[in-house]
Amino acid sequence: MKNSYFQFKQFTIHQDQTAMKVCTDACVLGAWFAAKVPEYCTILDIGSGTGLLMMMMAQKSRSEIHGIEIDLPSFKQLRENISQNSWKERLKAFPGDARTYSFPAKYDFIITNPPFFENDLPSESEQEQVAKHSKSLTLEELIGVIADNLEPHGSFGILLPFHRWEYFNQLATQHDFSLTENLLVKQSPRHSYFRSILHYSRVKENFSPSFELMIQEEDGSYTDDFRELLKDYYLYL
Repeated sequence: MKNSYFQFKQFTIHQDQTAMKVCTDACVLGAWFAAKVPEYCTILDIGSGTGLLMMMMAQKSRSEIHGIEIDLPSFKQLRENISQNSWKERLKAFPGDARTYSFPAKYDFIITNPPFFENDLPSESEQEQVAKHSKSLTLEELIGVIADNLEPHGSFGILLPFHRWEYFNQLATQHDFSLTENLLVKQSPRHSYFRSILHYSRVKENFSPSFELMIQEEDGSYTDDFRELLKDYYLYL
């Protein structure tokens, strides 16, 4: 039987009540942006799930971090998780729909690992469909939520399937966001890119660099780049 929790170096994620379990690409997303945001700022995590991203960001900053989760069992687990670490005074979770929720402020940085599958095989449960498929929050709706709740000087980060990043980039451009960097993630040398981690701001950029992150070597061991990125989080790195 698998553990109902995932142990990191400085916090624990309990995940028996949520459809979205800890996964490698979400950890990459959290670590990538935790190293980039200012030490003191306000952060919103849209679709917080277990609170993984909130706690990864909190570990590396002194920011005030809010999260919103629409699924009630996931929200209860989120609230439990963020209450069991040394940063709990800076973490706050809201139950509800990000499309209609009235947040207490606008944010300097927004991070999201959204339900991004469309026209794929449906998940087994209603909870999984909400968590994994853009059934209750489409990318079109998501970019509107981000635009409405981000400070004029702010930026945001998002994790998407590689094959959907260009479509999302069109949506972001229509809302006057500019791509500042694109992290292309692949599993190993034998695999194609499967995720894009995108960073946007309202500052017009003439150049948006792309970076590559490969998770594993041919022999299945973690690459040096992956180890460096996750060494402050994963127990055995």
